[in-house]
Amino acid sequence: MPHIHDHAYAMPDSLAVIAPDGQQLSWKMLNNSSIAVANLLYSQGLRPASVVSILMENRAEYLVLMWAALRLGLYVTPINWHLKEDEVRHIVEDSDAELVLCSAACADVLAGLSVSLVNVDDDVFSDLVERAWRCEDHLPVEFEQTEGQIMFYSSGTTGKPKGIRRPLVAREFGTPPAVDGFIAASYGVDRTTVYLSPAPMYHAAPLNWCLAILRMGGAVVMMSKFEPEAFLTQIEKHGVTHTQLVPTMFVRLLALSKEVRGRYDLSSLRVAVHAAAPCAPDVKRRMLDWWGPIIHEYYGGSESNGVTALGPDEWLAHPGSVGKAVLGHLHICDENDNELGPEQVGAVYFSGLPDFEYYKDPDKTREAYNSKGYSTLGDIGYVDKDGFLYLTDRRAFTIVSGGVNIYPQEIENVLISHP
Repeated sequence: MPHIHDHAYAMPDSLAVIAPDGQQLSWKMLNNSSIAVANLLYSQGLRPASVVSILMENRAEYLVLMWAALRLGLYVTPINWHLKEDEVRHIVEDSDAELVLCSAACADVLAGLSVSLVNVDDDVFSDLVERAWRCEDHLPVEFEQTEGQIMFYSSGTTGKPKGIRRPLVAREFGTPPAVDGFIAASYGVDRTTVYLSPAPMYHAAPLNWCLAILRMGGAVVMMSKFEPEAFLTQIEKHGVTHTQLVPTMFVRLLALSKEVRGRYDLSSLRVAVHAAAPCAPDVKRRMLDWWGPIIHEYYGGSESNGVTALGPDEWLAHPGSVGKAVLGHLHICDENDNELGPEQVGAVYFSGLPDFEYYKDPDKTREAYNSKGYSTLGDIGYVDKDGFLYLTDRRAFTIVSGGVNIYPQEIENVLISHP
């Protein structure tokens, strides 16, 4: 699979990134600036398996820093920029970050930390990046390139956020994680792709998708935040072919008047993917009626222990499903770890992909695995006779009344569809 390095040489002046402020990066600009930053980090003593954090709003430099950290073989932890100082402190200290890369807008919450900081808006750093953007030549790499790993923090339903850490297996430079191959193969991503990302980069799905799109040579258009009409504007303006949303965004789009919805040319859009939360069947049907059979769905988590997916036609045949397993092997198990048959509700497990751990939390890690070595995200569901998975709720959310399980998601689906 290619890397942004390859695109920088093959199509140096073609567009790679459009940032929320309008900043545009060509492939050579993106590649050169990530090399310049990686050279700097290397000169400061960072080596493969070192940990850095990124605390920054959606902007062009976010992707520059990500590619710099990954090509240097680092663990990189994106931090939610809405968190308070004590919450940020926990993630930085718990992850063993040696360095935090931040912006001026986020620097205040880091003021009390003892860890080293690099502010991308400081003159020295911004000059480094801008010189790389203006450079007419391809910059040399001053280290041996390899592939790093993103270490997301997931708060789950209770307690402090936990780091999701997978082994940093030596991968030849240009070898992508499994999820990148899934995205490229399943959704027709290539150099003609224009991907619109309306979500925060610190979330796993938006960041993974942006990186996968760029690996395949597609262009990424970033929004600072999701606004329904602005989202439609970006599709028309940039000829967007692919995008990813969450069900709440569908609800907000459907709340626009028919006049506003009909104002924009969405004919370039070939694939719209949704994930991250269950989508009420009525909402899904209304979106399919509006956009046509281009809406796909997948289910997975930051743990990357397994993925299910289905296309629009499959969903119409299996409404409410989140699809069949496409990465890893799917299992439904009872409380004694026995595998259940079709239509039987139990815990959703996966096997067959690299193990993960919740960093520094062996108890939580053990809870994620059953006696057979299968791992779970804590969801409850069942598989139909055709192998399609249906989620009924989170294990932690289930209410037991009179010995009967009540799943709040069923209630939410009714409420969110109410006019």
